[in-house]
Amino acid sequence: MRILTWNINSVRLRMPLLKKLVRECAPDMICLQETKTPDDLFPLRDVEKAGYAHTHIHGMKSYNGVAILSKVPFTTTEIHHRVGREDCRHIAAHVQVAEFKKPLQIHCLYIPAGGDVPDRTVNDKFGHKLDFVDEMAGWFAQEGKSSDPMIALGDFNIAPLEHDVWSHKQLLDVVSHTPIEVEKLTAMQDSLQWHDAIRHFVPDDQKCYTWWSYRNRDWKKSNRGRRLDHIWVTKPLVPHLTGHGILAAARDWEKPSDHVPVMIDLDLKAA
Repeated sequence: MRILTWNINSVRLRMPLLKKLVRECAPDMICLQETKTPDDLFPLRDVEKAGYAHTHIHGMKSYNGVAILSKVPFTTTEIHHRVGREDCRHIAAHVQVAEFKKPLQIHCLYIPAGGDVPDRTVNDKFGHKLDFVDEMAGWFAQEGKSSDPMIALGDFNIAPLEHDVWSHKQLLDVVSHTPIEVEKLTAMQDSLQWHDAIRHFVPDDQKCYTWWSYRNRDWKKSNRGRRLDHIWVTKPLVPHLTGHGILAAARDWEKPSDHVPVMIDLDLKAA
């Protein structure tokens, strides 16, 4: 089973790229963030033609939005609202796999970016981000079990490790890599002893990025990236991890997203 996450930055604008992604990577499940469209305008027909008959979408006009597209049928779907807002940032779907009695849970998350100033006293967006991560940590600890098969993935908008950014020292006071953000994301990870599936394959001392700013004229030459997109799995899934991929080449596609697709392979079969 191949599960992929991508901040697509407008699903209607980048539907041709989504089709290209399907042709090249053939994921069984695609989790999207920043779909930027209300549900009634989501390109469901194109998605179904691409092979994804099972969809769980939650979007709004122009901003945010999350979606799970699957070849595997869902047993349950959920929509969650966070920190008192209905801004389309967390959905979940459960699928039955042969290896576990309980359904596999997939939580698709779009954590707020947090604005430009890492100070909640002057920047409400940063406060919103911190509160969101706090709430997720508490919710997972209360509602989940580390013994259950679960995946949390998406655009977390935080690069927690030193080699998740191009310059640890220069980005310590830049939103996405500040100590307070790292502290809170670590608490969220500790909530269910989540295992970082990408760093399972890429050692912590190696640079690893999933996002390159549009401001870089030559993103490849400057390579000032950050790892903002993550896939976490609970302990029962760790022995089933067989591979990963970060499709950096997608950053060079025509009219690309500033994020690239990230995926894992698991030796699981749909029940």
